[in-house]
Amino acid sequence: MIPIAKPSIGVEEKKAVQDVLDSGMIAQGQKVKELEDDFAQYISTRYAIAITSGTSALHTTLLASGIKEGDEVITTPFTFTATANSILYCGARPVFADIDADTFNINPETIEEKITSKTKAVLVVHLFGNPCDMDKIKEVCNKHNLLLIEDACQAHGAEYKGQKVGSIGDCGVFSFYPTKNMTTGEGGMITTNNADIDRKCRIIRDHGQDGRDNQVMLGYNYRMTDISAAIGVEQLKKLEGFIEKRINNAKMLNEGLKGIEGIIIPKIQADTRHVFNQYTIRVTDDFKVSRDELIQKLKDAGIGAFVYYPKPIYKQKYYLDLGYDENLKNTENAAKEVLSMPVHPNVTKEDVKLIIDTINK
Repeated sequence: MIPIAKPSIGVEEKKAVQDVLDSGMIAQGQKVKELEDDFAQYISTRYAIAITSGTSALHTTLLASGIKEGDEVITTPFTFTATANSILYCGARPVFADIDADTFNINPETIEEKITSKTKAVLVVHLFGNPCDMDKIKEVCNKHNLLLIEDACQAHGAEYKGQKVGSIGDCGVFSFYPTKNMTTGEGGMITTNNADIDRKCRIIRDHGQDGRDNQVMLGYNYRMTDISAAIGVEQLKKLEGFIEKRINNAKMLNEGLKGIEGIIIPKIQADTRHVFNQYTIRVTDDFKVSRDELIQKLKDAGIGAFVYYPKPIYKQKYYLDLGYDENLKNTENAAKEVLSMPVHPNVTKEDVKLIIDTINK
């Protein structure tokens, strides 16, 4: 079976971990600082704060940005639930705006419709590694004096008009889960140019302490270990190579699938770099079989295929219990039609040909 995702771990990562184990310093230490420095340089921000996961990075970022009970944060309903959950963790309320039908990202025009006197921030998601329309989103945020936070958990190395995502808004958030474009096993990163947010994030991740035994606020144990950071330092060195393989695999898939009735291939916007954390097509009613039937045929051929995401966040039971009652057209349609297929660096040309041949057949 060609898996939908697979981390690329080499001898370099194994040696780096062994070196940390041999050193005896396995908690947060110099390797974490090295990863932070390297990642900040890669994204082109002044600061990067390593943390335990993409979810804890979102939570910490929102807290450090002043999001609190009674606030509203506008975000997308078409993503993993961690994005919206992190808003709830702060006592605030997620407000869902519809997506763009072509990119699956939040539609800037629908953001403005959702703004109220309680709105404090916009939390965008660069879904599947495809950058959002940041100029238009920044224009809305500036007009209404809103914070702009980038959930780039699936978009390491993606670019919008030559600028890396995670460096465009007030803060960026990344995940290093094994399905991402680079991994630390579990882990995440916050990026920002704001010195005050950087300081608060570092306090929050360490039990609210501003120095040893000096707690100044409520915090959490969100520290990354040097073991994880050692993997991350080596992965970051390889990230550009991983991305190029993903982009090349996506190009081959686009070429092989274009023109098939009922299949809509991913749209790459001008002046952007889509890094294809997932390769996601749309399977419409014009295709010969249903999406579920296509998934089964792909699996029968040994191809891992998966639906991200079959249910908008506002239709999850927990959110229904909270009283959400939404019906956003583009989001609903995407949930019924999207299908992701393997595109990661371990996918070979032969694998790509098998995917193309199976769908054509």
